[in-house]
Amino acid sequence: MSFQIPRGTQDIMPGEVEKWQKIEEKAKELCKKYNYHEIRTPIFEYTELFQRGVGDSTDIVQKEMYTFKDRGDRSLTLRPEGTASTVRAYVQNKLFGDPQQPTKLYYIGPMFRYERPQKGRTRQFVQFGIEALGSNDPAIDAEVIALAMQLYQELGLKHLRLVINSLGDQESRQAHRNALVEHFQPVINELCSDCQNRIHTNPLRILDCKKDREHESMNTAPSILEFLNEESQVFFENVKSYLEEMGIDYVIDPTLVRGLDYYNHTAFEIMSEAPGFGAITTLSGGGRYNGLVEDVGGPETPGIGFAMSLERILLALEAEQVDLHVQAELDCYLISLGEHSKKRSMSLLNELRNAGLTVDRDYLDKKMKAQFKAADRLNARYVLVLGDDELDKGVINIKDMQDGSQVEVAIDETTSYVLKHLEGGS
Repeated sequence: MSFQIPRGTQDIMPGEVEKWQKIEEKAKELCKKYNYHEIRTPIFEYTELFQRGVGDSTDIVQKEMYTFKDRGDRSLTLRPEGTASTVRAYVQNKLFGDPQQPTKLYYIGPMFRYERPQKGRTRQFVQFGIEALGSNDPAIDAEVIALAMQLYQELGLKHLRLVINSLGDQESRQAHRNALVEHFQPVINELCSDCQNRIHTNPLRILDCKKDREHESMNTAPSILEFLNEESQVFFENVKSYLEEMGIDYVIDPTLVRGLDYYNHTAFEIMSEAPGFGAITTLSGGGRYNGLVEDVGGPETPGIGFAMSLERILLALEAEQVDLHVQAELDCYLISLGEHSKKRSMSLLNELRNAGLTVDRDYLDKKMKAQFKAADRLNARYVLVLGDDELDKGVINIKDMQDGSQVEVAIDETTSYVLKHLEGGS
């Protein structure tokens, strides 16, 4: 019987997985510079967490979650996003009690959504995200956006577009909500069933509808920016001024609402404008979610964060023809000829690896010519040849694969020789 992976998933093979590792390493390095610390949460949580944290009116909760019952008849869900789990961990572990605030966290891991698979959008995907909890300062909104932009730029992406909006505080959102209901009510029967359901639960989500985006009512819908109270306006102006201070270009889009219920005040998306990238241009998005911590049982705590898909980063890198330079390389490839030298080579192999070198050898008893070809395919810098004759003399042949030179070195000095010449570059 032949098995295939489930639809919407992928195998990431050697040669490709190194690109993922490079992106993950770059993200972790950047988080260290910004003083964000890694958190790891379970891949599945109680379903109610996402119903409350993400929002019952979202497509994620209504259509896309992988939900199942365990043997205790408890409803569990594979995490569709990282913020709700991070906030739950923040509350459960009382991180709000730490003297150092705000709490700055990041995560990298698989998420799961049941949706139609397409290029750059799979049912199991990997997200990198950050969350900053405990500060109402608009400066940290700017910091979160800056981190996201810097990661893309350090990976080599240039065709980027930052779009921002303000969703306002609760008072502003309520005023806008009332205006949206009044605007869409006369034409609600012309819109899809999802929009008809949302008009009384969360009319802001109508603006995010993919089916009715071309409907005339979408273009004439009242803008949230018209309903911002003075406090919300000042907050948004401060976010913009901090971005300008850091030299980060942005575009204001009053229709940007994001797809999750918990957002307020700052909302943003970063898009690729690379030629040929595709119809779905969004690389990442995020925003402020004051109120979410209380919704999952914690004290009143402001928060802001973003999430980005690694799959979409890779698509953007491909569209801009950015080479991550992740070709695998060996420091040494060890060839042994003869039974006695093979045994001695195993201890030498161990010694080289313990010294921090990347080393491999043949395990198929290939001829020497075939082993040299294998070393070449693996981009080995040095090939070490140990035969029984060399073993009797206590020496080993070392060939530099860059310039073709070859030297004979005492076996006991192999590791020090390789280390010295790798460090010296010759």
